[in-house]
Amino acid sequence: MYWPLGAPRVYAARKLSLPSATENGQKGNQKDEEEKYSALLGLRVSRNGQHFATITATSLNIWQTSPVVLLVSVIRSASSLRTYGDNVDVLLRPDSSVVAVQTSLGFLITYNITVDPSARVFQQQRHDEKATRRASSGRLPVQDPIAGQREVLIRFRMIIKIDAGIAKAIALDEELVIATIKPAAIQCIRWVTDNKTSQTSTELLNRMPWMNKKSAVVDIIHNRAMSLFVWIANDGRAYAVQRIPTGNEKSDGPRRLFRGYGFHVPEEESIFAVKASINARFSLVAVGCSNGEIHVYTARDYVGSIPLSHKLVPPVSLTTCGPITFLSYSPDGYCLFVGYTNGWALWSVYGKLGGNSFVADKSISKENNDLWLSGTRDGSWIDGGSGVLFSRYGDSRLWLLEIVRSAVTGCFGPANISRMLLYSSSTVMVYRGHDLLDLVSVSADSSLWHQAQIPAAYLQDQRPIRSAVISPDGRYIAVAGRRGLAHYSINSGRWKTFDDPDAENSFVNLLRLYSREHGLNESSLIFVERLNSPIVFITPTGENSLLVYTSENDLYHYIISASDSVIQLVQVGQIGLHGIVRAPARVRAVTWYIPEHQLLDGDPSQDVVHASVLFLVDAKLVLLQPTTDNEGKLKYDMRIIASSVEYFAFIRDHGLSRGIPETPLPISALEENGSDDFRTDTALIDSLWYFNGNSIQCWPDVQDLLKSASTEDHKDIPTPVSIPVDFYPTAIALRSGVIIGIDPELVQRRDAHFAFFRLSIRTQLFLPPLLRCYLSQHDPPSALTLAHAYSPLPYLPHALEILLHTVLDDEVDHPAPPTTALLPAVLAFLATFPSYLDILVQCTRKTELRSWRTLFAHLPPPRELFEEALQRGMLKTAGGYLLILHTFEEGDGSAEQCVRLLRRAGEEGDWELCKELARFLMALDGEGQELREAMARLGLQPGAGGGAEGGEVLRLQAPGREGGRGVRQGSGASSRRGSSGSRSAGSEAKAQGEDYFSARRL
Repeated sequence: MYWPLGAPRVYAARKLSLPSATENGQKGNQKDEEEKYSALLGLRVSRNGQHFATITATSLNIWQTSPVVLLVSVIRSASSLRTYGDNVDVLLRPDSSVVAVQTSLGFLITYNITVDPSARVFQQQRHDEKATRRASSGRLPVQDPIAGQREVLIRFRMIIKIDAGIAKAIALDEELVIATIKPAAIQCIRWVTDNKTSQTSTELLNRMPWMNKKSAVVDIIHNRAMSLFVWIANDGRAYAVQRIPTGNEKSDGPRRLFRGYGFHVPEEESIFAVKASINARFSLVAVGCSNGEIHVYTARDYVGSIPLSHKLVPPVSLTTCGPITFLSYSPDGYCLFVGYTNGWALWSVYGKLGGNSFVADKSISKENNDLWLSGTRDGSWIDGGSGVLFSRYGDSRLWLLEIVRSAVTGCFGPANISRMLLYSSSTVMVYRGHDLLDLVSVSADSSLWHQAQIPAAYLQDQRPIRSAVISPDGRYIAVAGRRGLAHYSINSGRWKTFDDPDAENSFVNLLRLYSREHGLNESSLIFVERLNSPIVFITPTGENSLLVYTSENDLYHYIISASDSVIQLVQVGQIGLHGIVRAPARVRAVTWYIPEHQLLDGDPSQDVVHASVLFLVDAKLVLLQPTTDNEGKLKYDMRIIASSVEYFAFIRDHGLSRGIPETPLPISALEENGSDDFRTDTALIDSLWYFNGNSIQCWPDVQDLLKSASTEDHKDIPTPVSIPVDFYPTAIALRSGVIIGIDPELVQRRDAHFAFFRLSIRTQLFLPPLLRCYLSQHDPPSALTLAHAYSPLPYLPHALEILLHTVLDDEVDHPAPPTTALLPAVLAFLATFPSYLDILVQCTRKTELRSWRTLFAHLPPPRELFEEALQRGMLKTAGGYLLILHTFEEGDGSAEQCVRLLRRAGEEGDWELCKELARFLMALDGEGQELREAMARLGLQPGAGGGAEGGEVLRLQAPGREGGRGVRQGSGASSRRGSSGSRSAGSEAKAQGEDYFSARRL
């Protein structure tokens, strides 16, 4: 759901003087010294994402993240460098109030960071009519608060000496956690001490019963949301560790500070752990190994249940990518950025490879000096996940790579899934290919992307953008940052924001309805509903319903009631889910399925009684089905139906049942087949889809899923249809029969001096796997119903050809017994379509000869198929069977059939086919005897030629305007268009017809 876009921005602090070189009189190459002391060695970002710190060997820099601005620098003196050593790492307290510099001699130099609320380093000015906002009360102007970057002051705090040496140190809210070298121990130093407890506490590693006695900690990662550490030891093991709260230590025995469990225990050196990252949103722990792979574990608990979830393998070898330098999950957990010594890569949370730098042409990268493609040293996500900031070895610059992400990551709504809405730190992008009227396939034209800049006034006060949503009809977009929202009309290209900043910041536990026709102010406010707890998730469902899920584990059902003068929300139902969903904050999406009889004739207030509720909790798709207990009270039975779910799509919620077009049919198809024949709006309306990181999974009818999941039947969950994709799927274009996705493409050109990423639209048909599923379940009627629904699409024969091709390949590679073989059922299914003969010949041409025997073992002889095609007047198709007939019968009789077809083609004036048939006869023998005999049987005598060898060359030519005959004789030296003498096979194939007779087709 994350893709790199464009070229990165480059930042660097100003060049600083080198005190060590000037004051000590050191000799050497000044340029080498500058490179040594200006190279970035460390990068840390604060928890709120507003500031980050970088260090070089001699300096400390504090930056603003949005926009990236250098605020303050500290340059250490020569005497300080001699006494305490050069800088080697930087630590930043999560609240960015304290920064610590680790030195090469084992010291921690700490500084206090304070922000002056009144002073500004840079002042932002806007010279437009929207520079001041107007309050709705009295329309009095309200001045914006002072904009710009606040001044940051940095003051020396103290120096801490670690006598045991520092292997790794991290800064937490309450303390510093340091892994020492000799002895190997973990030392905790509190930021602020009191009289009751000591400021420092230490625990030796060899006294921790769950640690390897001879190991030492070389890296520490901490996640506040999960209250979890990951320790990486020098023996390649990784441990999940928790801090024992003060006062909970056992009184007997030595004092324990930590408890943990080794979850990554490598059996060989190639999978030694080197880096790690924690994903709190999905409860995952990623461990980078020495061979470049990433092993991802599921953190069910921290006392022994952390199993392996999946592995991520780099797209190139270890020699090409180099060792892993850092791992970092995006703030929302949907994406993993992996930095290597020689490049970088992006993966989705469950393993779909996205943008990466290893596709770059090294020669062009070197020529254009695109160093950002050739390796990383350290990095981090900034601006809420809208960019990745990273550095390189031996370089003083920072690269900020812009990232666009799907709106599903911030707002899991049905419209965001059915329409491709993307957003970055300052723009929104929507794919408009859905709105083309005469389009049967999805276009990848870049002009179909509509892009809009988010108003600077809104970004100034409310960045970063946290969510975006698009209306079901695709005409309106809304984005939201920390508070309020901005509303955009795609047709007019105009934005609307709140006139009053106080109203913009007052969104607390409220449901509000605003008029779309007016500005965002009190006068356009139609309805307000106050809730008792924060809203976790909100989504429309059905024609006029709204589902609201709150942090108190309550699901509210509202009906949007509209009359002539009043529009309001009416609560008609409520479901208490206490004891069912343990952590409401971890719910990512909610929807429900209401039976058809209740939708048509039932009371809306009774929807909660009949509804089956779908929850997406972390990465588990949970189904709640209503039942009654012995006392007649309503209760819900819970069942997990899928795991490793990145997102899901319930088609009923996507507007098709409400008549909202997703991808309109081509006008020509409607005219030829009749609009009533196209039933894709109902064929898969109850289908449920989800993406697991590798493939799209689909249940064609959710009712089958509900029946099997009910506790009364005790059936297994039906296996979903698996549809592998080689790109990241973003939408199910139901009426087009395709899955639409996005693939990042790196553009490198020698006439351009920089490389950049752009988005490429990809598609894949989902019909072949669904049809195969029905046929494998011995359900041809369902397969016929589904195929008939897509009969107006011109590429349906191609989809059926793919079905045959995949089944045939499986039968050839893995022969099945006749009782279980699927190929006969597929052939019987295809025989019901008018294009059956074409599908067979097309599939045959595209497979190897060894597959022909398997295919035709279940078909009539090729001669019969040829006769059937000839009888139907499918001359081109009959020509395709000539090659098959020639192969199976080793030439016996194929010349005779060719003559018959040649006569028929001449009668119907298909001169292109005549030409190809003549070439086929010429290919049967090099001397052209077969062709001469065929011409003689047709009553055409070849004339003497005037070639160089005195031979005779036949020419076939369509009659001209003068009424000439269809077959002419001419000299071999002639250059007329009808010549079939010396042209290579296949050179005359046109777009209107394939060359069935080329030897290369074999």
